[in-house]
Amino acid sequence: MLAIKNNIMAANAARYLGSSYDALAQSVERLSSGLRINSAKDDAAGMAVRELMRADVAVLQQGTRNAQDGISMLQTMEGAMATIDSALVRMKQLAEQAATGSYSETQRAIMNSEFSQMADEINRIATSTEFNDINMLNSESAVTIHFGGGDPTNSAIGSIDVTGSDLTSSALGLNDLSIAGATGASAQCALAILDSAITAKDQARAAFGYMINRLESTGEVLAIQTENLQAAESRISDVDVATEMAELTRNQVLAQAGAAMLAQANSIPQLALTLLG
Repeated sequence: MLAIKNNIMAANAARYLGSSYDALAQSVERLSSGLRINSAKDDAAGMAVRELMRADVAVLQQGTRNAQDGISMLQTMEGAMATIDSALVRMKQLAEQAATGSYSETQRAIMNSEFSQMADEINRIATSTEFNDINMLNSESAVTIHFGGGDPTNSAIGSIDVTGSDLTSSALGLNDLSIAGATGASAQCALAILDSAITAKDQARAAFGYMINRLESTGEVLAIQTENLQAAESRISDVDVATEMAELTRNQVLAQAGAAMLAQANSIPQLALTLLG
């Protein structure tokens, strides 16, 4: 029916044009953001899953950094223990030197001065070595390295406890230890004590070593978990550029065709003017 009050063809063309334009705008938004889901209306369920995955990824990434911080802490302590090791070796060397009978009491007193200084240095290192105000060489207290993941009801799955070692001179039995004297008897006694001290230090250093290895393994696992979760989140959230470009081209053609048809539909009622004339 030819009418001038209501242009149904123009209204229909405008509706289709609006739909094509909205689809075109959505394609442009997705391609410009790189995301298939930019708001809840795009995919409500997908967005909920994505946000949970993003939270898990953030926790795993921070857990990886926590593991690396734990490694740095243990490396700091282990480096200090290397210096303690050198001091203990020097003390044992001095004790062995003083144990022989070819030195005088005066000479042993000179040796004992260095021997005492080494013991004081061991004590100073053990009490002053810190990482973020944490000292693991003057007590056997544990430090918990938390890296998330696992069962939240079981903290043992998501953390590792690292136990410190008391390597102060008193704990190692070095207080009041002397290699001075008229004979080498005191030096010979010191040798046995130093053997025990070196053994205790070696056990502590080895413990720190395998805990470093364990934390490194944990960091590698967390990195793999993070990578896989990010891949899963990408499949849910990221836009498929090839598919979306095809959709963009389609919507561009539809929008252009809709605009052309709307122009034609707007001109058709003018035919009625020929009848009115």
